[in-house]
Amino acid sequence: MPTPRKNKRYIGNHFVWILTERSHVWWADGRSNSPNVGRHSLGTKDRTEAFRLVQQLDTAKAVEYGLAEPEIAVATAREELPLAVGRKLYEDHVGRSRLIGGARASTQKRYRPVLDKLAKFLNKRGIATWNGLTDAVLEAYLGHLEKCGLAYRTQYLEGNTIKAIVAFLIEKKELPAEARLTVKLKKPQGTDTYCWRTAEVLAILEHARGRPELRWLHDVLATLAYTGMRIGEVIALRWSNLDLSTDKIYLVDETASSRRGSQPRQTLKGGQNRSFPIHPDLKPILEAIAKGSDGYVFRGPRLGRLKADTVRNIFIRDVLRPLAAEFPTPVGEIGFAHGRLHSFRHFFCSWCVNGGKPQQTVMAWLGHKDSKLVAHYYHLLDEESGRQMAGLTLSKQSPSEMQGASSGAPNEVSGPESRG
Repeated sequence: MPTPRKNKRYIGNHFVWILTERSHVWWADGRSNSPNVGRHSLGTKDRTEAFRLVQQLDTAKAVEYGLAEPEIAVATAREELPLAVGRKLYEDHVGRSRLIGGARASTQKRYRPVLDKLAKFLNKRGIATWNGLTDAVLEAYLGHLEKCGLAYRTQYLEGNTIKAIVAFLIEKKELPAEARLTVKLKKPQGTDTYCWRTAEVLAILEHARGRPELRWLHDVLATLAYTGMRIGEVIALRWSNLDLSTDKIYLVDETASSRRGSQPRQTLKGGQNRSFPIHPDLKPILEAIAKGSDGYVFRGPRLGRLKADTVRNIFIRDVLRPLAAEFPTPVGEIGFAHGRLHSFRHFFCSWCVNGGKPQQTVMAWLGHKDSKLVAHYYHLLDEESGRQMAGLTLSKQSPSEMQGASSGAPNEVSGPESRG
């Protein structure tokens, strides 16, 4: 059975070429041009190399037909960088060893859809090289993303990723300095991730706890609420990370670990180890969990290895939807129905800050080095805002006396039910 053809359209500086893969070898067909520049085997099975070779073929044919001076054509060809070639260079760069600065596998995975969407957009506009990606083109692309309904924050991240790729290619001398993208992207402020309220968290936990088939989910959700951990950290939690005798949780990044066996290495987003106390209300929940042979604290509904998507899907289907009528979301607003697992991290941060916990302590518990990230998660909820406003008094005391009267110790927080 013959190998199916995979056609790619390449628009060179002088001609249009149709790249066809036949028997695993790439060919360039330029017979649709005027003049007809023929059909040629590129002699390679590698797609990236094929794009580089067709660029050279385009230049050679331009010189042959008197459309370009040899010296100018060669210089132009050297400056043009096909999209596939530049992409391969960048993917190799971010995929290098973690020891020398390579990105995590999860980060590399996020780059692929960004580059796929960009390539599709550029191909439709006949742009085949990174040199054609100008400020005007990037602005048009960001407008395209907005029309497609992508969130503002997603547009910002993708735009910055594209600018970073071009900067990398310039640094590696693959693009000239004038190819740098200078579009200014306005950083998004705040977050539209919903933050659970105390009553909602209590209702969620009660709903899951009262159903035997969701008891495993209750334990996961309680851990999210009482620790502010990410779902990836929770499902990767092992009993060796817990010390119930001292009431501590230890999260360890094992990127450089020599751990062997079937268990994957634990990795943390910031790459830094951290530890924090186990809340008194969480401890009995953890103690009641039966230990499995695989060493993981949490297991799925069928006692297998827990996956984030499993938790997310069952949480939405069996918890959020049944409770949606109890906590209605106004039309056009972000409310209970839009809450997700990451909302527990926002809840925990707000709970801590509203309860008077020092910012440095909250940063250490969440694993943040920058206080701006705590501000990103922090939400002063309506009821807490009301209490703060009600606490303001207008009196005849001097400013120093008023300051002294308000310098008492912050209230302690004992559980979700104690925080507004």
